[in-house]
Amino acid sequence: MKKTQVNTDKAPAAIGPYSQAVIAGPFVFTSGQLPVDPTTNELVGGDAANQARQVFENLKAVLAAAGTDLSKVVKATVFLKNMDDFAAVNQVYASYFGEGILPARSAVQVAKLPKDVAVEIEMIALA
Repeated sequence: MKKTQVNTDKAPAAIGPYSQAVIAGPFVFTSGQLPVDPTTNELVGGDAANQARQVFENLKAVLAAAGTDLSKVVKATVFLKNMDDFAAVNQVYASYFGEGILPARSAVQVAKLPKDVAVEIEMIALA
């Protein structure tokens, strides 16, 4: 199976040895996105909801670079620094998916995230 690397300057550059996303077969696998503004390369401050909005904007940019969009997402994984932020992040999450078949999702609290952010999200979408 052929793999294709996805890169865009409309989302933060990878901070390690990985791709922003990889297309493999009929799927796009995104790396976890952090709340980093790609124009300044700075973390977006504020609460978990504000950070989640930036994460979604970054994911939209990566998916667009891969030729797909949020409507084609089949699975999302949400990593939270604090599960107490679940409701606020869930509200942002719902605002980006609207109607139709919603993706499968896992949401987990982790001990720590890169750059000590409140939320990181990765997705799998149809290419």
